[in-house]
Amino acid sequence: MIGTLINVATIVVGSILGVLIGTRLSSRLRDTVVFGLGLFTLGYGLMTFLETANPLVPLGGLLIGALLGEWWRLEEHLEHVGSFLRDKVVRGNPEQGHSSKFVEGFVTASLVFLIGPMAILGSIQDGLTGNYEMLTIKAILDGFASIAFASTLGIGVIFSAGTIFIYQGAISLLAGLFSRFFSTAMMTEMTAVGGLILMAIAISSLLSIKKIRTASYLPGLLITPLIMLIIERFFGGL
Repeated sequence: MIGTLINVATIVVGSILGVLIGTRLSSRLRDTVVFGLGLFTLGYGLMTFLETANPLVPLGGLLIGALLGEWWRLEEHLEHVGSFLRDKVVRGNPEQGHSSKFVEGFVTASLVFLIGPMAILGSIQDGLTGNYEMLTIKAILDGFASIAFASTLGIGVIFSAGTIFIYQGAISLLAGLFSRFFSTAMMTEMTAVGGLILMAIAISSLLSIKKIRTASYLPGLLITPLIMLIIERFFGGL
């Protein structure tokens, strides 16, 4: 839960800064900072992947996960969920003016911070291993994003922190309940796959090098530990 609490804190601080000074920040400065975070995220993802004991395990998990993700059309489903909720809440609000803007800020920020692989991946890692580095990276990204959102959409952005606390906290707690079923090797290889997905996020969303359907790789987080379980059970490990 520590990673989620850090995430909540950065959104609150970023929202306040966005309301106070956000309009004074140039788009060039914001872009430069985001690219810097993208480079760091790319490097961190690579470092995380290099912890694998056998690269074939995360490779298998990633590819099988991608097949399942495309079959289930996870990318489209996540996008549809975000669009559906935004349309329902924003369009369904009968009030206008500042109230409507408040709701739009809350909904838009909540969806951006929630609908993405890093929220799920980081929360699982935090719950399983107690390692909240990935959520800390997400927290920094969300902090800067909240500055941008709050500078245009207002103080409603700050209340998205409550949504983050409930959503990511619940995932971390559930992962913690199942942590006793995961061996060290299973968690290591799952984390390696997470590093690859993190690199995809950096390339696609932060550095804007190439659009990657990152959500399609999320099943790899479940497939990779299963591969390791089979190897440990029937082949005595690696």
